[in-house]
Formats: sequence, structure tokens, C-alpha cells
Amino acid sequence: MSLLLYQPSKLCIPKPVLVRSSPHLSNSLSSLTFQTHPHSCVLICADPCGGNRGKATTRRSRGFLQTLRSFEEWEEMNENDRKVCTELLKEMGTIGSSRGWLPTLKDGVLRLREMNINHETDPKRILLPPLVTLPHCQTKYITNVAMSSSSPEEEDCVVAVKFLGPQLSFYRPARSNSEWINIRITDPCFFSSPVMFSKKDDMFRIAGSGGHLIGSWNLHKHSKNPKLQSLRFQNLPELSKTKRDLLDSCYTSEHLVESETTSETFMVNLYKKTAKIINAIPRMKTEAIMVFKLDEEGNAVYTQGIGDQSIYLTNCEAFCVPLSSPLCLRQPNYVKIADVDEGRYFKLTKQKWTC
Repeated sequence: MSLLLYQPSKLCIPKPVLVRSSPHLSNSLSSLTFQTHPHSCVLICADPCGGNRGKATTRRSRGFLQTLRSFEEWEEMNENDRKVCTELLKEMGTIGSSRGWLPTLKDGVLRLREMNINHETDPKRILLPPLVTLPHCQTKYITNVAMSSSSPEEEDCVVAVKFLGPQLSFYRPARSNSEWINIRITDPCFFSSPVMFSKKDDMFRIAGSGGHLIGSWNLHKHSKNPKLQSLRFQNLPELSKTKRDLLDSCYTSEHLVESETTSETFMVNLYKKTAKIINAIPRMKTEAIMVFKLDEEGNAVYTQGIGDQSIYLTNCEAFCVPLSSPLCLRQPNYVKIADVDEGRYFKLTKQKWTC
């Protein structure tokens, strides 16, 4: 069973686009906004179909910009919100978002733009030096960008850029003498995986395809050489043959997320299949999820309980929301998927594996 569930993800090479798993911003954009969480504003994704999904629903079919005030309640933007988000639409080369900042890539230069759509003043913009491409690597297509702090102006803030392929690059925007630190990753299992920052360990981490291996980079200690950790899966659910066949037919992806309130680290495995095709673009649907709690010894324990918090997964970043946050909606122990293909949630205790 473990070989079936945790085999390397079926290789899915996307079209050459800069939004992870989504094409460039076009006619619609969704923003996740809340004030009580470190991720003050999150770009969920861009809809290549311009919001016209062939179904007349308030949430999906209007072509204009919207904000997500809570997971279940979508509201039209006010005039100020629409003005700011219209500016976001003009940011070509949009990659995603990280801790309230919007990275864009144009002509080999990475830019950071403040994403607080309720900001009454002009957003801050930070221009980074031109990217340096390692031999036999590429820097045109980016998997994602992760930041160690919500303020690039902090002295120790590090911006990590994970490119599609073997290159991983770091930069400290607040240091006047900073240069790009470029790392060549040798293990192909990391080539298409996103990077995340662990505040607890002060490291950038990547889960390898298949979820068996995690690579961690600490620029203060071991520089370009990653710390590798093999995972041992425990407490796996018993699967019926129908479920095994279903999961085996899915495209799988692994997402690391750290709770900033409990310091716990989770890995969420998504199992997706193409549900329909609109305008020649496949729309994916999540068939199942699995959540594992990771410890420092390399144990990955399957769990259906993550405490008084929920996990958000977007095309840009993954994060935990505590019960005290308005976004949790007094419904802890959920994994909530918020992207252009899906807006749904999974209650972990209701996942059944025997049918």
C-alpha cells in the first residue's frame, strides 16, 4: 500500500506560465484578505477562463475582481479595492504571493509589490537585481516564491525563489551588499516542488515528489548543502481496492505547512483528477487528501486531527489558520482548498477509506 500511495507523483509538465499551476493573470483574480493572520493578503490564483466557468454561480461566473472575506462568503469589491486589484491585474509575470507580497518576473528581474488591497497609500515596491542563471538551468519559469518574513525590509529577511528544475535561489533585500545565492539541486524529486519557510527551524524546506524526502536549506549553517530527511509513514489507513485504484489514477502533490501558533509541521497530500475541460484547459478536482504530522525524527504520522486550527491550500502558498481567526469560522480540523479550480473544504474526521 505504501508503494502505491507514496510513489513519485506522475510528472505533469505545465504550459510555460509563471503562475504556479495556472496561466498568467487575465480577466479575474481572487484575493484572500484578513487582518489577524501573518498572511495578510493572499493571491489565490488567476483564472485563465476569466471567471466564465460555464455555470452561472455568484462565485465563479462573474468576470470581475472579488475578495474573499471568509471562506464561504464572497463579496464584491468596493471601489477602492477594485482600483488596487485592477493594478494587480496589470502586473504581468505574476508568480503568486508570499506573506502579503506579490512577486512578479519581467525581463529576468524579480519585483516585490505590497498586496494589502485596503492600503490607503501607494503600495511599497522592491526591485531585486537581475537573476543569475546557473549552467544548464533556467530562470524563466518559477514554481513559487517564499519569504522568511512579512517585511522584506527586515535585515534578516530572505527571499527564496524555486525555479522549475534544479535551481533554487536566495536573496536578502535589506542588505545593501547582498547578491543572489544560487543553488543547484541534484535530486530530481525536488525539481517541481514548491519551497516553504519554517519559522521553527529557521530553514527553507522542500518536500520531494512522492513525499518520502524533505530537503532543508539553512543559509547560516550549511550554506548550499541541504539537510536531507527521510520520512517513515505510520498509522496509514486501510484502503479498499476501489480507493487504491482511484488514488493510483490521480496526480499527487505534497504541501508542507507549519502552524505558527503550535509550531507543528504537517504534510498534506492531494490526490487530483481532471474533472472537465473548459476552453482547452483541464480543470482538476481533488478526490482525496491525506494529512501527516511530521516530527524531528522523520516520522510522518497519518492523522485526522490537527487540533483547533485549519489548513489553507492555495496555488501560491499553504498556511494554518487558528480557531481564533475569523477565517476559521469556528470550524477547526478542516483542510480548505481555495484556488481557481476548487473552493471547497475537507473535514478530516469525515474522510472514509473503506468504500
